[in-house]
Amino acid sequence: MLDFIKEKTDSWEFLRNTELPVFIYGMGDGAEKILRVFEMYSIPVAGFFASDEFVRGHSFKGHLVHSLSQIEALIDEFVIVLAFGAGYESLYRRIEDMARRHILIAPDVPVVGDGLFTYGYCLENADKIQRVYDLLADDMSRKTFADVINFRISGKTEYLTSCTAERSEIFGRIMKFGADEVYIDMGAYNGDTVAEFAQMASYRHIYAVEPDTKNFRKLTKNCGEMENVTLVNAAAYSEDTELVFDDLSGRNSRIDNGENKKTRSVKAVRGDSLTEHATLIKMDVEGAERDAIEGCRQSLINGSQLICALYHRTDDIFELPLMIHDIAPDLKLYMRHLLYIPAWETNLYCVR
Repeated sequence: MLDFIKEKTDSWEFLRNTELPVFIYGMGDGAEKILRVFEMYSIPVAGFFASDEFVRGHSFKGHLVHSLSQIEALIDEFVIVLAFGAGYESLYRRIEDMARRHILIAPDVPVVGDGLFTYGYCLENADKIQRVYDLLADDMSRKTFADVINFRISGKTEYLTSCTAERSEIFGRIMKFGADEVYIDMGAYNGDTVAEFAQMASYRHIYAVEPDTKNFRKLTKNCGEMENVTLVNAAAYSEDTELVFDDLSGRNSRIDNGENKKTRSVKAVRGDSLTEHATLIKMDVEGAERDAIEGCRQSLINGSQLICALYHRTDDIFELPLMIHDIAPDLKLYMRHLLYIPAWETNLYCVR
């Protein structure tokens, strides 16, 4: 069982045991989360650095923020810990170049919730992880699953590079659209995925669901004039109700976790209550995927296909596929990872 897991040493254990100085690349929320784990593991930090264009002589956590070239001029060997997401080509290649010259670790911390994806955690959930591996529909899905898990244990970015897929492969071979699609976009953000779908498919109607106030204004500006599109200022959920919501703007808005003071009441809707005829549902709802899936239960049973994010919570990568399979066992499950460090663009594509 779990023969595909090659990494046995967690990134945190490696960082605790290394004799090299550890520098964190980046600041902000990602660095804050990593520092909390560093404190748990008693991992010392030698300093912080930022991309050259962001170095302005400022400090972070009592350390003067340097550029990489400044650190390289003083120290020959050190470990880089990546503390932010890289999802565009030029930055991704810059990080790859750093990884060729230095040891670079991108430790896995959950976007939402608690828990660390360690080797011990994999062993605790071995039956579920093996079950998902066996359910996946093709070799590339199984490779992606294995590579992402090995990355999340070790923080080694070469695993993500090895399994990165092209959108053209996903939306040309796996996802195929008919001539009369009814699409629900849950977590529509500013309308980027609505526009992408409208370019690829002939559709009868699109329902775009977005709870965040600023995002919804952008969604309205970008998609409000499109024909046969209904914009819904609400959160995707398991029932039609009202929820307390963290109105953080951007892609970080989510159902309230008790940590943020900038909250408001927001309408919540089930996908099943929007339409009985959805042919495709996409979910990227910042950790509320379980509730969103439950709210689309009947649509999935009736024949809807699904695209679902697998990277917000520690256990999403195995719990969500199992939940979907239990609801609609006829769905074929494909997994792909798009260009991103860490594994924030790992998605499940559920097709018939």
